[in-house]
Order: sequence, then C-alpha cells, then structure tokens
Amino acid sequence: MDSLTVHRRKPDISEIRNRASAKNRQEVKLKERHLFVLKKLLKRNHIGFLLKELSGIAKILDICAERAKDHPEYVLILCEALKLCRLPFLKERTSDELTYAQDTIDFLSHMGCLMRVSDAEVRQNLVECVRSFYSCVVPKLLLDGLQQTSTSYRLQLLEYSDLPQTFLLSMVALENQPNIRLQLLHTLQLLSSSSDLNCAALLCARGAETICLHMNEADPSGQVLIRSTEILWNLVERCNKEEVTEQLSSLECVVSLKEAFLHHMLNKSQPSNVQLRNDLLVITSLLAESPKSQLVESFFARQLVIFAISPELRSHNALVPDFKMDFSLEDMKLKKLLLNLLVLMSSDFAAQQIYKEERVMLALLTLVKPPEASSAPHRSGSRHWSALQGEELQLQALATLATLAPILLDDYKLYQGNACLLMLLDWCVVPDSYFGQGQSFHSIGGRGSKKAQMRLCIRALRSITSLCEESVNQDLCDQGIISQLLGILNQMEESPDEDDAIALEVIADIQLILSTLCEPDMHRKELFGSEGVEMVLHFLKKGTERFYSGLGHNKLILSTVDCVWSCIVGCYTTEDYFLAKEGTFLLLDLLSTSPGCVHGIVLSTLLELCDNPNTLSHILSWRPSGGGSAPGLLLQMWRQEEEMLGVARDPHGAIADPRRPILTRSQQEDAQHSFPAHSPGAAVLELSENLRSKIYSIFCKIGFQELPGLTRKDYVTLSIIRRYLDFKVGEVWDEISQELREGGVRPISPDQKALSSICSITEDTARRVMEDQRSIIELQQKEESSEEELLYTEITVNSHCKQKELAAKSWDNYVSRTSNYEVLKEVKAQREKCSSSSKPEDSRNRPTEHVIGHVMTVEHTDDPGLEGVNVKLASTNIKSASLNNEETMTRDPEYFSTVSIGD
Repeated sequence: MDSLTVHRRKPDISEIRNRASAKNRQEVKLKERHLFVLKKLLKRNHIGFLLKELSGIAKILDICAERAKDHPEYVLILCEALKLCRLPFLKERTSDELTYAQDTIDFLSHMGCLMRVSDAEVRQNLVECVRSFYSCVVPKLLLDGLQQTSTSYRLQLLEYSDLPQTFLLSMVALENQPNIRLQLLHTLQLLSSSSDLNCAALLCARGAETICLHMNEADPSGQVLIRSTEILWNLVERCNKEEVTEQLSSLECVVSLKEAFLHHMLNKSQPSNVQLRNDLLVITSLLAESPKSQLVESFFARQLVIFAISPELRSHNALVPDFKMDFSLEDMKLKKLLLNLLVLMSSDFAAQQIYKEERVMLALLTLVKPPEASSAPHRSGSRHWSALQGEELQLQALATLATLAPILLDDYKLYQGNACLLMLLDWCVVPDSYFGQGQSFHSIGGRGSKKAQMRLCIRALRSITSLCEESVNQDLCDQGIISQLLGILNQMEESPDEDDAIALEVIADIQLILSTLCEPDMHRKELFGSEGVEMVLHFLKKGTERFYSGLGHNKLILSTVDCVWSCIVGCYTTEDYFLAKEGTFLLLDLLSTSPGCVHGIVLSTLLELCDNPNTLSHILSWRPSGGGSAPGLLLQMWRQEEEMLGVARDPHGAIADPRRPILTRSQQEDAQHSFPAHSPGAAVLELSENLRSKIYSIFCKIGFQELPGLTRKDYVTLSIIRRYLDFKVGEVWDEISQELREGGVRPISPDQKALSSICSITEDTARRVMEDQRSIIELQQKEESSEEELLYTEITVNSHCKQKELAAKSWDNYVSRTSNYEVLKEVKAQREKCSSSSKPEDSRNRPTEHVIGHVMTVEHTDDPGLEGVNVKLASTNIKSASLNNEETMTRDPEYFSTVSIGD
C-alpha cells in the first residue's frame, strides 16, 4: 500500500493579525455597548433603585466588579452605582418591603463583596455609601406610584446581611490604603454601636481579635486606635463578655494592648491620650478576670503592678521608665483602675509572686493610714493627692486589702498590717474635725463621718481573722482588739439607728470577728467577759420583727447567735452570767418567733448550753407569751419538721407504718439510687439536714419525764422522740442490707441472722411505741368524754336553775301586781309605753315571751379541755303565769273591783 504524506499548511501571519484585530474591535464594541447600557440604566434609576430590581442590580454589580480588574471603565460605573445606593430604595406597593426583604439582604451582602475591588475610589464610595445609611438623605422628586422605603428599613435588613463581616475581613487588604482603612473603622464603629446583631456578626468573624491586632498600625492622626478602642467597647457592652475575652486573651492581643497602653501612658500631651489610656485599662481589666489571659507571660502584669504602687513606692525596674503622676482627675481614675486590677489578677499564683516582689502590700498599707499619719510635710511646689482624692484612694486601698491580705499573709505580717489597721480603727472612733465627702462607691453612707473607713477596716480585719491563722489572731488579741471592738459596739449602741444598713453590717462583722477570735481559746472568752455578754443580750432583745427588712437585720441575728456559741459557750464564767441575765429565755424567745432558717443555729447553741447544769432549770421554767413551755415548743417544731420532710403519720400524729417509723420522703427517693462506698448513706446525711437530731439531743439533756405544759398530742410525739436513736440505727442497718442486696453480696448465715434480728427489733420497737400512742389517745378520748359529760351536767343544772328562777320571778311579779293596784297600773302603763315605741302597730298586742334553753347535741374536737366541746342549744318560748293571770283579770272586771274594795 502506498504511503500517504500529509503536509501541514503554515498559517499566514497577516491572517492571524487580522483575526485578532477583528476580535479586539468586537470586544471594544461590546464593551462600549455594555457601558452605554449601564450608563442608561443608572440614568433611568437616578432617583434610586426599585426593590424588585435589586437582585438584577446585584448581578450587574458583580459583573462590573469582575471586569474592573482589566477594564478601568467599569470602575466609574461602580462608583456611580454606589452613589445611587445612598438613596433610599423605592417601592411600588407597601407590601414590597416584606416581599423583597430577602432580595434586599442579598443585595447588601453583594455590596460588601465589592471590597474585593482593589480600586481605592470604589472602596471609598462603598464605605461612604454604608455610612450614609445612618444619615438623613434629602428625598428627590419621585415619579407617580413610587414611594421611598423607611429610614430604618436598610438598617434593619443590614443586620441580617454579611456586610459587617465582609467589611471586617477586608481590613487585611487595606494596609496600603490608610485613609480608607480609617473610614472603614469609622463605619464598623457605627455598625457596632447601633445594633447587637451587628456586634454578634463581627464577633463571629473574630472581630475583637482582628481589631486588637490592627489597632497599633501606623497612623499619624491617632484615630485608628481611638476607633478600634470604641469598637472593642461596643463588642464588650453588646456581646458575650466571655467570648470577647476569649478572643483577646491570646498573647498577640495582650502584647498589642500593652503597646497601646504604654504608648499613651508615657505620652500625655493631649487629653484624648489620657482618656484613651484609661479605656484601654478597662479592657485590660476585663482580660484579668479570665484565667486564660496572658498578662503575666507578656510582662504586662508586672508593668501594671509597678504603675499601681506609684507614687507611694518608687520602682527601679527597667521594664517601666520613670513615670510621674500629674494627680489630675484622669490620673485619679487610672489609680483606682490599677487598684481594682490588683484584685482581679490576685487569683493568679504568678501574679501573687509579682505582688511580693514589688511590695504591693506595703503600698496598700501606706494608702490606708489615717490622713494625719500619711500626710508628711510636702515640699513647696510639690504636687500630691487632694483631700478628696486621698479619701477615695484610702477606701479603695482598704477594699483591695481585704482581698489581698489573706493571699499575701506573710507580707501582711512583715509590714505589721495588724498594727496599721488597729491604728486606723482607733482613728475612726476618735471624734475630730474630719469630714468625709462620701462621693465614691466605697464611701456610700459615710458623708460627714468616718463610717465608710470603719466599715472597710472592719471588713479587712474580718477577712484576715477568718483565715484562723493563730499567729495573726494572737497578735491582734495581744494588741487589745477584743476590748477595742466591744468598745466600738457599746459606742454604736448608744445611738442606734435601725435603718442604717452600714451600721448593721459593721456590727455583724465585729461579732463575726469576735466569734472567730474567741472560739478556740478559753482566755479570750474570759476577755469577752460580762461586757460582751451585755452586748449579746442587747441584740438578742431586738427580736426578729425586722428580719426581712432587707437592711441586714437577718445577718445581725445570725451573727449574734454565733457570738453566743463561740464567745460564751464553753466558759462557765460567761455562761453563768449569761444565764443569770436570762439569756436562755432570750434564745427561746428567738426560737419561738424566728423563721425556720434560724432554728438550726439556735437549737445548736441551746444544746451546747445544756452542758451547763444550770441551763436545764432555765429551759424548763421558760413560758412564752402565748402559753406553753419549752418542751411543748420543741415538740411542735418536731411535728412541723416531720410534716415538711414528708414522714408518714396518722391524724393523731402517731406512727403510721411500723416498718418506716421516721423515714422521710427524700430518703425513700434516695433509696432508689446507690451511694459511693466512701460517702455516707441517706440515713446518715439526713441527720445534718434537719432539726430532729438536735431536738432529740436537747430532750436527752432535759429528760423525757415530768415535762411541764404538755398535751396528750405532745406525749404522742414525745414517745417517737424517745426512740429516735433506736429508729435511726435501724434505718442505717436497713440501708446496709439493701446495699448488700443491690451489690449481689450474700452475708454469711450468722451475719444474715443478725441483720434480720436488728430489722425485726426496730419494727417491734415501733409497734410498742404505737401501742403506747394508742393508749395515750384512748386516755385522751376518755378524758374528753368525761369532760363532755361534766359540761352537759353543768349546762343541764344551769338550765333547770334558770327555769326555776324565771318561775319564781314570774310569781313574785304576779303577787306584787295582784296585791297592789297602784303597782299594777304602773306596770301596765310602762308596758304599753314600751310596746308602742318599739313595736309595729300590728304587733303591739303581742304578749311578752320568755325563753328556756335545752341541750340538743354535743360534739368533740381535738382541742383539749372544754375548748374541745361544741354544744348546740335550742330555745323554747314559755308563757308566764303572770300573763295568764293578767288575761283573767282582763276578762273579769269584777275581780279588780273586789281587789280595790279590799284595799
């Protein structure tokens, strides 16, 4: 087969050029046609875009944005279109706003995507367009049938678009366009300050982190940092603070904040720099609350601590150049923010080490000194804090000391913190010419006095003593704090103010300090002495009338009872004095009138007092104002407690189920759950969760026999209390058996027999108690029956006696009228006069009726004695003999003539 040879023809160069030229001409014509149509479209919409056309306009803008990369002519079209977007959108119908809402949202999102166009003019027009949404635009002349959308329409739909997030993400692409970046920050500030949804959208795009990382970029005007700080503020105020803190807690963000803060800390040439410095410190304080913040790792924490101790102490640390306070209002705010920052960072162990190295405790103790002690002579021309500023800083330092002193206890002892606070406390009670201004948060209620200083000083001492550090507490006692605090309480008692919440707080804190100091040491209880007992009695007598006033009376009552327990109980000298002053009676009065939340601590205190043999007679001799006795009160509380716990009882208060004599509702529910081996069971936990164990222990002290003021119902309850320990032991063994069954453990035969015996003994005990209760109830019923019969007899006898008296009186009246005619006329005239004045005309001739009562029914209630008997009486009308005789006299006129003749 012959081979075929194919020759390829080389293209003609001139032909290729002609084709390219034709193609270019065609593209130019097409582009010109596009531009012509676009210009015509923009001219047609010179008054604004219709809502129904927004979806098509969005597609056109996207195409123009893509072509603007290679064809600059489309940039002008985009700019003109964005200028038209500043005008309100147009609608043909009112319903168009709702109908085309989603199209509007998509259009706004497409607008944000135009930031991808690198041309500066497009970006500037876009930013200005969005910013114009927040300003009023003069409406243009509209065509017939068209209306402008409301001013808030675009802003509302803007919240649901992607435009805020797109603007935020485009900040990275504006590094070479600082002017547009500044305008973009201004726009983001408007977006974040006007809407919570916009802030949430920015935060979802990690807006806090992005803004913080770019806040220190070069900017001669300084507006970038100001705008960035405002945006961060808006995010903090309008969004989840935890999420904002999480984004700002990275090391890069902390370093950025540190650089910005230090720059404005050391450059105070303009007032705006000083304000911005304080704003940055507030944001830093927010970071300090987070355990994930990198303040220590970035060395920012140490720098802040050094600023915080200035000017009280001078640091030579190279991290911070020489810094001097101007003692201005802004510096005052800075100082207070730094002191607050010390509290916020105190939970970090690394920050605590910085506090020790930089002598923070010494600086605080310097600030809290009394004014005359801390005011050294100032050199002429030297500047310092004013009196008002010094007061605010003193109070702020005291509040800070209350938090830091327990943490920096070694430094507190090293710099003699006890002596400093006690000296301040002495200054607080000594009258002088000092006048508190009371213009800060910590000085509320202290205007014109030293009450604010005393309040915070006492609070600091309370936080120190609550650590129960023996060396610190002993040092306080050696310096006479017990007598000093008692003197303050006596001084406050001389001018009591029941509505002063600060005074009540100070008194309660002092009592807590005394309780902490005296509880472990007998000698301190002796120092508490009779003066302390008198103080406690004074506050116990106030009662619980204002317990729920909201001013702190509830805390005062609890601290007073705790003071009895810790400062009096255990020392026979103070106990006997307390009993001699009827302190037990006051505790029982408090127990009878206080709400349930106080019963536990009062019962515990009474139980501890029962170790003193003199206490029992006081408890048994107490009588409340409404009648009864202390045992009766305890039994009533037992019944109320069991009713609240859901213990099964019959209508008479007796045991309803011998297998569960004292089982509560919660124990029955917990029986379905298993407890870990290292934790106690429900029967044991129940002992500390209610009052029954305390009441049982008190009865074990005062006994179960010959108790005064008890009713039969009380005796029914008392029979349960007497066997409470036996029942509780049975519950514990029953729980053990149940746990063994649930765990699939079978005890050996002797153990199984012992468990069965214990359970049966408990049930037998409950049945014997039920028999005793039944006999008590039957005896009560017999007594009620006998009282009922006695009452019935008394009523019958009284009825018969009354009937005889009426009959005798009727006969005497008859004799007097028949024996003396004048008396008869006088009685008749008087009767006619009374009848005519008090009775209707038709009833004046009605004869006088007499009534005799009869017993119909007798009913019994649960109340003891005669109060438990309800008697129903019936009345019967009788006609006296005198009336019959009078009728006879009326019918026989000769009888009257005979009597008159005889006379």
